[in-house]
Amino acid sequence: MKRLLGRLLPRFAKYAARETYDWLRRLPNVPDAYLHPWRRTSRSRIAALYDCHRDERCFIMGNGPSLRQMDLGRLRGEITFGMNRVYPSFADWGFATTYYVSINDLVVQQCAAEIQALPTTKFIAWHANRFFQRFPEDLIFLYTTYTGPGFQLDMTRRIWEGATVTNVALQLAYYMGIQQVVLIGVDHRFKTSGAPNQTVTSQGDDEDHFSPDYFGKGFRWQLPDLQTSEAGYRLAREAFRRGGREVVDATIGGDLRVFPKVDYNSLFPS
Repeated sequence: MKRLLGRLLPRFAKYAARETYDWLRRLPNVPDAYLHPWRRTSRSRIAALYDCHRDERCFIMGNGPSLRQMDLGRLRGEITFGMNRVYPSFADWGFATTYYVSINDLVVQQCAAEIQALPTTKFIAWHANRFFQRFPEDLIFLYTTYTGPGFQLDMTRRIWEGATVTNVALQLAYYMGIQQVVLIGVDHRFKTSGAPNQTVTSQGDDEDHFSPDYFGKGFRWQLPDLQTSEAGYRLAREAFRRGGREVVDATIGGDLRVFPKVDYNSLFPS
């Protein structure tokens, strides 16, 4: 009898686990994102980063043309967040950003292999997980959503994207305990025109970002929704204010007016 039970119990446990999983995923209020092993592991990984940079400062790097006017070498040794197609410039700058964030399916689909190879901690929207074949230890999937608005204090839960990856980076910075966020390269204006979120294909050099090859010829990308982005920025400003922290904007000549402006060079005492 003991031998029989020894053979049957593992099979029963496996069957019960499979049936429970199938039953849970059919419930309307339990998204599959919470049940997938990659998602469960991601929640553990992001939980381990809570308050990891308490009382420190960081730089969130937008990808606007104004970055070309800045001495980015000063950011070596700083906590930095890079986003989307920032990484081809790592070699020129002499450093890789501390963290990398991308939430746009078009970017991830066209760049998944390059993103996966980046030598830094990577945060990717869960809805883009299908573009990855492996799940390395430095990759974390975030459960982001287009519906909102809101500023999420617990990054293990659902996160409003706020129409821009910069808003997700702001929420990550807060979760990690950052005291002061400095925005750079957030020009908040685009030469390419069209409806918000419209998918376009670049026809030549990219004039809307710091490199002509950023979204170069043939690259598919979505036009910005600046109004919704600003709504997210205002939520971030208030969340940081309530927490006794701050977000400042050191972008050179940027059009964003939500955060206090500071001079980039003044942040690095001689």
